[in-house]
Amino acid sequence: MDDNQNWYLNAIFYQVYVRAFCDSNGDGQGDLQGLISKLDYIQSLGVDCIWLMPIYPSPLRDDGYDISNFTDVLREYGTLEDFKALINGAHSRGLRIVTDLVLNHTSDQHPWFQASRSDRASTFRDYYVWSDSDQKYPDARIIFIDTQKSNWSWDEKAGQYFWHRFYPTQPDLNYENPAVRTEILRVMRFWLDLGIDGFRADAIPYLYEREGTNCENLPETHTFLKQVRAFLDKYYPGRILLGEANQWPEDVRPYFADGNELHMNFHFPLMPRLYLALHEQDAAPLKWVFERTPSIPKNCQWCTFLRNHDELTLEMVTDEERDTLWRAYAPDPRMRLNLGIRRRLAPLMGNDPRRIRMLNALLYSLPGTPILYYGDEIGMGDNIELPDRNGVRTPMQWDETRRSGFSTAKPDQFYSPLIDTAPFDFRSVNVVAQDNDPDSLLNFMRMLISQRKAHPELASGTLEWVETENPGVVAFTRRWEGKGIFTIFNLGDTSRGARIPRELRTEPRLDLLNSYLRIVPDSTNLNLKPFQFGWFNL
Repeated sequence: MDDNQNWYLNAIFYQVYVRAFCDSNGDGQGDLQGLISKLDYIQSLGVDCIWLMPIYPSPLRDDGYDISNFTDVLREYGTLEDFKALINGAHSRGLRIVTDLVLNHTSDQHPWFQASRSDRASTFRDYYVWSDSDQKYPDARIIFIDTQKSNWSWDEKAGQYFWHRFYPTQPDLNYENPAVRTEILRVMRFWLDLGIDGFRADAIPYLYEREGTNCENLPETHTFLKQVRAFLDKYYPGRILLGEANQWPEDVRPYFADGNELHMNFHFPLMPRLYLALHEQDAAPLKWVFERTPSIPKNCQWCTFLRNHDELTLEMVTDEERDTLWRAYAPDPRMRLNLGIRRRLAPLMGNDPRRIRMLNALLYSLPGTPILYYGDEIGMGDNIELPDRNGVRTPMQWDETRRSGFSTAKPDQFYSPLIDTAPFDFRSVNVVAQDNDPDSLLNFMRMLISQRKAHPELASGTLEWVETENPGVVAFTRRWEGKGIFTIFNLGDTSRGARIPRELRTEPRLDLLNSYLRIVPDSTNLNLKPFQFGWFNL
């Protein structure tokens, strides 16, 4: 591994759900040894870092985000020795590993909570937020509006209500208690000593509660996170904190502080506006969200994404925009969840390879560090017959055999059924088929990632919009340290002409992404086919 402490500024992350990736022991569930066996494949994508969803012991009532032991591995996934082997295998290939760390809550089966509810005099009673009333903190919103009516639940054994911002099986930790903060630092040290390269800090806006507020983004949260960052910088330089704060950019900006809090944060409002711009064939939603995005310290970075393991959240759009996006991308109510859409990228794009490639290229040309969700590199589909978010967490499709190379177990023993219906069935959509096809989505994504990494101006450079005289064509330049890229995208399903900047008219220019677009000297316009796009050196 190189010793670049700012490695995350120009990186590509690959998100893996271990249960879904590869099963090494035939029990129908992916595991760490299965993931190790696929490290060469992940390396072949050109990505820099693997982000693991929770790997800890858990009752799995929320796919592992309900942790019952912070310092071990879920038995079905393997052992701590397997995890060490994963770290070593990844590092030997130049890959880093970041894991989810759920800071806000534990499982209700965690020994801390069981001790807390059993005895009011217990040391652990104050590890959680208890109350005789369920009327405290009335201004805190309910996150899972489809299933939850309150952030409080009654515990008969404890004789009090406990606070939970998520499901009742996930009681919130009490960060007012110094012992809790000490425990979390101890947990971090445990994994850092094993060689982990950082944490995705889950649900960070909700760590503290205070009456008269919405219990989000409170100053106390920032104080604690700065303490964590100082701890990392002192003892584990080069390890990162990636924050999950599903908030507006101006509300997320304080999590960067002066470059001494979180290294990275997700840019949630960008995602729906990419889809909105594509649907409306108008760049205005993109320009609007970047105008609202504040500048950040040079040692910080946004994380951007098209899809992930959760629903495509539509919390930060207007009611009218949400209805538009639902009608366009989730016409069947079963495709919707909470205030979002539970679909993968390829189905959202109607399995149109032009749209899939164009949207990926657009994301990879915008500021930030892109995250690629497992399976999206081959255009996997989803299963809306499965409940909740499970429909976008199905087994990885490796080949066309009966078990798709995922497991040696019988398919009816898989943790989740394979996608088995056209056009996304595993016989048609799989790694082996696309690996051998130079024109496949998989090989396009490899090329896109390679070009992105070869041009650091796309990660950290300035963003300057270029007027194309056609609202359905979005174009911009990215410049950094004397280098520059001009990018252009036809958002529409018809051919369109667009005016190109004068500085590009001086010499012939070929598209870096091999789309056969060409800029001819002295030409003022560039003609683009439906959903065509290009990157050009300045």
